[in-house]
Amino acid sequence: MTTQQTNKQTKQVVLVTGAGRGIGSAIVRALASPERLIYIHYSSSGDSATALAEELAQAGKEARTIQADLADAEAAKTLVSEIVAESGQLDILVNNAGLTRDQLTVRMSDEDYDEVIRVNQKAQFILMREAAKSMMRKRWGRIINISSVVGLKGNPGQINYAASKAAVIAMTKSLAQELGTRNVTVNCVAPGFIETEMTAILSEAVRKQYLAAIPMHRLGRPEDVAATVAFLASEEANYITAQTISVDGGMNR
Repeated sequence: MTTQQTNKQTKQVVLVTGAGRGIGSAIVRALASPERLIYIHYSSSGDSATALAEELAQAGKEARTIQADLADAEAAKTLVSEIVAESGQLDILVNNAGLTRDQLTVRMSDEDYDEVIRVNQKAQFILMREAAKSMMRKRWGRIINISSVVGLKGNPGQINYAASKAAVIAMTKSLAQELGTRNVTVNCVAPGFIETEMTAILSEAVRKQYLAAIPMHRLGRPEDVAATVAFLASEEANYITAQTISVDGGMNR
């Protein structure tokens, strides 16, 4: 029996999008185990995705990198079909990939609005649709979407990002109702302000403003988000679906 055939029968197959760095790479580390095959998706950060796969391999955990531009609807669809063709199934999907194109509403271009919606909302829809087909056949699956506290509360200069992340929450609730009888759970994690490359460039004044709005008075860590995702992917969470869990130090209250 080949290694690939063994994987089809014994290992859970996991796809984490936008996994080359930041929150995505923390999620990969939290989900990786000898009993799983992890696909590390990236758009442009190929070097860091490869380094992460090599790190996991040294720890005895199987991971493969896979590239796709999620702004391209056909590429998003092909991403899932390639994994299913290679590994026979897709058991856990973590929709983490996203981007920002921030600007005040009166200055925001149609192109910046549309690009954020394509990647943050439409690509997640396509990936969920395609992954659900495999999960329904197996009658088991986990879909975990990464939204944002901005999708719950809004944020100046991010009307496109807020719209996309609010849509993710609504899609999560809708798909959970469709897949519940097939033992497929669909949940959402809404991070607050997390220590990543995006928040590292904030000015000290903006950073203080954000900290003042967080009851815990600190930014979160990528590992905080990853731990929540790992729980939702586990058997212990098998009666939790259609939920949005805020990981934000108390911002959403």
